[in-house]
Amino acid sequence: MKKMLLAIQFLTIIPVKVKGDVSEEDMVGSTVFFPAAGACQGLMMTLTAALMIRFFDAAVVCGLVLLAHIISNGGFDLDGLADTADALSVKSSGNAAADIEKRLLVMKDSTIGASGATAIVMSLLLKFLLLNSLFHAVGLSFFLVTIFMMTVFSKWVTVPAMLHSGSARKDGLGRIFIDNIRTGHLTGSTLVLLILFVVSFFSVLQDRFHAGYAFLFVLLVVSQYLLSVLAVQFFRKKFNGMTGDTLGALSEASEIIFLMAAYIWLRHSIS
Repeated sequence: MKKMLLAIQFLTIIPVKVKGDVSEEDMVGSTVFFPAAGACQGLMMTLTAALMIRFFDAAVVCGLVLLAHIISNGGFDLDGLADTADALSVKSSGNAAADIEKRLLVMKDSTIGASGATAIVMSLLLKFLLLNSLFHAVGLSFFLVTIFMMTVFSKWVTVPAMLHSGSARKDGLGRIFIDNIRTGHLTGSTLVLLILFVVSFFSVLQDRFHAGYAFLFVLLVVSQYLLSVLAVQFFRKKFNGMTGDTLGALSEASEIIFLMAAYIWLRHSIS
């Protein structure tokens, strides 16, 4: 329970209190429950959609769902996306080591640049368009399940990324996770992911739940895992490893890829 509360405390704005001292082992162990923290975000979004659909059309509901998403974690991932985009906009000097150092310095700057602002706008715009298209294509039930699982997967995807990467910094909270995570944490996190997937789909779809959703789960896990591996390789070249900001950027990219994959599969499977 302590590790799950830590995950919720790290990744959401939910005011949970963790009793006793928190060790590095506790912090790293909380990665097992990252999907559960994503489920808390997803629940806020599904409740928002279920309530607001009574009063507004689909486009407005999708906008409110995105607002609930941002509020649920204080825009933490968007901040990481913006910092990463600004850092990546640094022009190369031909000296790889100096470029990495400069990018990491820009990443720590609290001000947002043009690249960071553009990245935020494009991320939100793409998610809004995908959510709106998804709603019209598959209906409310599938829409609710999808937005719930979106944040579950986007929190899970950071776990394999941390496992396969090294820390770009010698300090910071992200280093504790990246340097100490093990395969067992990924296994546990994937099990939590599977449980949430089955429970969420079955609870909403009930008699429409069938074995085909096992294929959807595998498709999503494989695509998200590949995304994490590609991100690790890319950020290793640009920053010599991962940081908390790049993990936030990965989470944002994960949600867009998830919505694309879910839209394509659901639209063709239920039509």
